[in-house]
Amino acid sequence: MKKSVFLGALTVAGLAAGAAAAGTLDDVKARGKLNCGVTTGLVGFAAPDANGEWEGFDVGLCRAVAAAVLGDPKAVEFVPTTGKTRFTALASGEVDMLARNTTWTFSRDVDLKFDFVGVNYYDGQGFMVPKSLGVSSAKELDGATVCIQTGTTTELNLADFFRKNNISYEPVPIETNAEGQTQYLAGACDTYTTDASGLAATRASFENPADHVVLPEIVSKEPLGPLVRHGDSEWGDVVRWTLNALVAAEEMGITSANIGELSAAAGNNPEVNRILGTEGNLGEMLGLSADWAKNAIMAGGNFGELFEKNIGENTPIGLSRGLNAQWTDGGLMYSPPFR
Repeated sequence: MKKSVFLGALTVAGLAAGAAAAGTLDDVKARGKLNCGVTTGLVGFAAPDANGEWEGFDVGLCRAVAAAVLGDPKAVEFVPTTGKTRFTALASGEVDMLARNTTWTFSRDVDLKFDFVGVNYYDGQGFMVPKSLGVSSAKELDGATVCIQTGTTTELNLADFFRKNNISYEPVPIETNAEGQTQYLAGACDTYTTDASGLAATRASFENPADHVVLPEIVSKEPLGPLVRHGDSEWGDVVRWTLNALVAAEEMGITSANIGELSAAAGNNPEVNRILGTEGNLGEMLGLSADWAKNAIMAGGNFGELFEKNIGENTPIGLSRGLNAQWTDGGLMYSPPFR
């Protein structure tokens, strides 16, 4: 088993080394389209609507990168990936980046040869159960059947949690969130475990959400964020600073409503001017146009706007900002300076 895992890691790493050599930024410009790896469907984060149009919090980041590079937020091909297929899709060059509830870990960063370019959602693993089960704590799940997505950190965290608490469980392996939802609702497992944000999104899609409860325990740290291949720093910079631009825009009060006015002429805030391209040459440094960040922000709004529109408290998902609030509001969202 260890040998097969090791060889699999070498295969992904080898694919990554080959794909990165091409220069992703040039490829995207020449293609005229960004290939963005997303989840197979998680409402609020990435899922097609009734017309087949992809929307959601992670989708918003894909569109922002496309707008920054190509000037068009619609110039994106969304490629659905599972927990098992996502890394091969990125390493092989099938996608230019991943923006889909993927946890930044040591082995993924170092051994699989990927670069996580930031965190767009600070999360943690939780458990959802039917209220009828009469369970109020994950520590009461001794002997439970657990729906668990394969190829994820969730598998390892689950084993660690039950081992630490000296209780047992029976895994029910699933490939996608949709399959997990179906199995859970059919009673094939007592509990479904994944990132707490994913549980909130899944629960919101149920016919009777109030019949299910997310237990209080958060059993891991899950910093979720976009990632690219090792060895292509130019492209990594583009994705990294596009995310940073969305975060910084919220902090500095740049919104989809006022960005036109703010960028019409240089104002008295030098950092706002540099972000919007009315001062300095940050776009040139990235190999992009001067208005790259303006285009990214206009694609769907700043970080806070994307959050509130797709997964915030006034949506069916109903997530509070919590750790994902700006650092000025006691959260962890913080962009390095644009200078």
